[in-house]
Amino acid sequence: MKACKVGTRGTAMIPVQLRRRYGIEEGSLVITEAHVDGVLIRPALPVERYTDERKAEFLLSNAVDEQDYAWAVREVRKLGIDPDTVPHPRPSVAG
Repeated sequence: MKACKVGTRGTAMIPVQLRRRYGIEEGSLVITEAHVDGVLIRPALPVERYTDERKAEFLLSNAVDEQDYAWAVREVRKLGIDPDTVPHPRPSVAG
């Protein structure tokens, strides 16, 4: 729990840890609701968070050719994941 100061026109600074956790960025829409304990502020759209393993699957599965696949493999390795352990289809080689 953190206190924040209300500024001009009713603006409130949401702590960075909470903005990151809930995907709230400048320009994001939030919903404010009256709550029994005060005001509840939450993202207007549900925030979908992906694990590194799921990101790796997206990267590898969406490669369109061998060059794109090689790039995806490098990106997956940057995540600290062995691409061979991720279930995914390899792009077909045109020929």
